[in-house]
Amino acid sequence: MREGALANIAIVGAGVIGVSCAAFLQRDGHSVTIYDPLPPGKGCSFGNAGSIGPGSVVPLSTPGIVRQAVSWIADPDSPLWIDWRYLPRAMPWLAKFIAAGARPRIDGIAKALRLLHADSFRHYRTLLGVDAGSLLHVSGQLYLYESDAAFAKDALGRELRASLGIRSEVLGPDEIRELEPSLGPRFVKAIYLPDSGHCSNPHRLVATIAEDVARNGGRFVRASVKDFEQDAGQVRAVMTEAGRMPCDMVVIAAGAWSQRLAARLGLRIPLESLRGYHVMLPMPTPAPSRPLYPLASKIMMTPMEHGLRIAGTAEIAGLDAPMNERRAAALGRIAKRYFPGIAGEPISVWMGHRPATPDSLPVIGPSPRHRNVVLAFGHGQTGLIGGSTTGLLVSDLVATRKPTIDPYPYRANRF
Repeated sequence: MREGALANIAIVGAGVIGVSCAAFLQRDGHSVTIYDPLPPGKGCSFGNAGSIGPGSVVPLSTPGIVRQAVSWIADPDSPLWIDWRYLPRAMPWLAKFIAAGARPRIDGIAKALRLLHADSFRHYRTLLGVDAGSLLHVSGQLYLYESDAAFAKDALGRELRASLGIRSEVLGPDEIRELEPSLGPRFVKAIYLPDSGHCSNPHRLVATIAEDVARNGGRFVRASVKDFEQDAGQVRAVMTEAGRMPCDMVVIAAGAWSQRLAARLGLRIPLESLRGYHVMLPMPTPAPSRPLYPLASKIMMTPMEHGLRIAGTAEIAGLDAPMNERRAAALGRIAKRYFPGIAGEPISVWMGHRPATPDSLPVIGPSPRHRNVVLAFGHGQTGLIGGSTTGLLVSDLVATRKPTIDPYPYRANRF
C-alpha cells in the first residue's frame, strides 16, 4: 500500500462494491477511475433482492447441505440447480463448498459475516447523504415457516444469530397476518428481525453513489479490463479495450468476472457464479412493508419502488450459459402461492451472476503477489449488504490505517 501518498487508483467494476470503494477512496483524497463495460449498477447490483441487515450471517453451506441438495435435484422449483454439462468444471469449487459447511467452521464464518454486515446502513447513509431517506428502510425482515417441523429444522440459524447478539422475535400466525395482511395463511411461525430492512431501488442506490463520485472528479470508462501491465511486483497499467491506462493502484471489484482478472495476476481464487433470478410482480394490496423470506423456497420477496421483487435461486451453470426461462418462471409461481391477491404477469424478468466463494465470505484485502493491488469481490448473495463496509475497509487498507473491521477472515490466501 502507499502510506501517506495520494494515488491514481483504477477500480475494475462499477457495481455496488466498486462505487463504494471509489467513494471512500475519494474521501481520502485519491483520484479514481472506474472501468466497466456497463453503466454503474447495471450488472449483478441491478437485480439483487434489496435485503440489508445484520441478521444475514448464516453461510450457504451448512451441515446436511449435500443431503438437502440431492432432494432438490428432481424439483423444478428448487432453490438450487446445477447444469450437468458444467458440473466437471464446478467440482473443485463444490468440494470446497461442502467442506466449508462443517460445523466447526460455521461459527467463524458467521462472526465474519456479522462484522461485515453490522453497520451497512450507517455506512450507506454516509455515502448517500440526503438520498438515504428515500432508498434505505429499517423496516425489519420476516423469516417465514410453513410448519413447526420447518421451524425446528432451522435451529442453527437461530442459534447463530442469538450467539452474535442479533435481535429477533418469534411470531405466530396471527402476528404474521397483523404485520403482513396480504400474505396467505400458509405460515405458522416467523422470525422477526427488527434491525434489518431493505433498499427499495438497488440500481438507484449504486447510480446515486456513482453520480457523487463523478461530481468529485471520478472518471468512468465504459470498457472491459482484459489484462494488467506488471513490473517488479506491481501493476503499472490496466489494459482495456480502449487501450493502456496507467495507474498507481488497482482495486479488483469485478464481481463474478474477478476470478479471470485475478488469474492474470497469478492468483488462483475459487470463485463461482451463483446465477440468481428475479421477477418483478405487481404490488399486492396492501403492499408488504418489509422483505419476506420463506425458508422452504429460499426466495426473498421485497417491496420496491416499481413493484414486488421476487429474487432467489442458486444456479450453477457458468458465466456463458443463457438465462434459464424455467427458473425465472418458477419464482412467479412460488410467489403467487404466498400472495393470493397477486394478479397479472411479471412486469420484468432478470438474471445476474453472483460471485460466490466456497465459504460465503468475500475476498477483501491486498493481493498476496502485488504491492499495489487490492481485491474486493466474492460477496455472493450479500453484495448489497456488505458493499458499504467493504468500500470503507478497502480505503482503510489503502491508507494503512487501523481498519474499521478485522480484515483477516477475508484474506485471499485462506483457501
